[in-house]
Amino acid sequence: MNAVALQLKALLPLLALLEDELRNHARADRPIPPRLLEASLYKLLREFLSVPGKEFRARLVLAGYALGGGHGTPPDALPWLVEMLHAGSLIIDDIEDGSLERRGRPTLHRVHGVPLALNAGNWLYFWPFVLLEQLGVAPDVELAIHRRMAKTLLSSHRGQALDLSVRIGTLQQREVSAVVRATTEMKTGTLMALAAGLGAIAAGASPERVAAIESFGSSLGVALQMLDDLSGIVSEAHRDKGLEDLRQSRPTWPWAWLAEQLDAAAFSKLQAQSRDAEHDPVTTQVLRDAIAAALGDRGRKQVRRHLQSATSTLALAVGPSLVLKELVLEVERLEKSYG
Repeated sequence: MNAVALQLKALLPLLALLEDELRNHARADRPIPPRLLEASLYKLLREFLSVPGKEFRARLVLAGYALGGGHGTPPDALPWLVEMLHAGSLIIDDIEDGSLERRGRPTLHRVHGVPLALNAGNWLYFWPFVLLEQLGVAPDVELAIHRRMAKTLLSSHRGQALDLSVRIGTLQQREVSAVVRATTEMKTGTLMALAAGLGAIAAGASPERVAAIESFGSSLGVALQMLDDLSGIVSEAHRDKGLEDLRQSRPTWPWAWLAEQLDAAAFSKLQAQSRDAEHDPVTTQVLRDAIAAALGDRGRKQVRRHLQSATSTLALAVGPSLVLKELVLEVERLEKSYG
């Protein structure tokens, strides 16, 4: 296990932080019986947070701290602030997308209903701002982190608005690539930039170094979204996600790459199939196969090129680093996990 992973293992997990929050609330002089909040909020949060994800964002905070020149470990809760925001976004995304499962379990809104799940997701957006006050960092560091979290939420909601409303069949071919990139940068990119930047800010890095580390985080987020979109098309393990994207006619990275690769007639034909796929499962599968065939190995090459560029740019900014080498290996493991 590498140094960053060992540090992460010693940190308070999200569930422990949640139990602390519940105990603090129960000790407060309030007339509300704890069992009522347990049933309406904390039970939902515990259920959702008890199924761990990759927790890569928390590790990226630690890497950002080390790359920013930090010594020892950052405040215990710091790496988890971004994971809280991410968890909240997943609950809300599942509601907005009408998703049936998350991490192998029924989605929270299916089990507890949309109102309670929506409230729990929103609560996770606000909880990190309260925990930030308890980190004990310098006031200027707290302010910088607070501002970045607020801007990240604004940006991600702009991106989500595009993701929910824009359909591939309504875009001109020349618009597709820019729309996909902008949506990705506003959603996945900005959250990963926040993860990398929080650690660097807490470490007291210079503004230039923070900017370089945040830029790497954003590029990494874009690459991971590329992998997620691509895996839905080329990997049978992620087939359901790919079919969902196609049924909802989402502009994803495979569409962006094909928009740059195909002539107008070929791309227009795929767009027409996309409009039919919204109502016909058979057409959806045919479209998935057609996109996979048209892409070939182009998608993998694009992802690899993007990751190499991001890593090289960061290496130039921060110099040789064992942490950077470990981070590259971690990214390679993530890449393989997408199939």
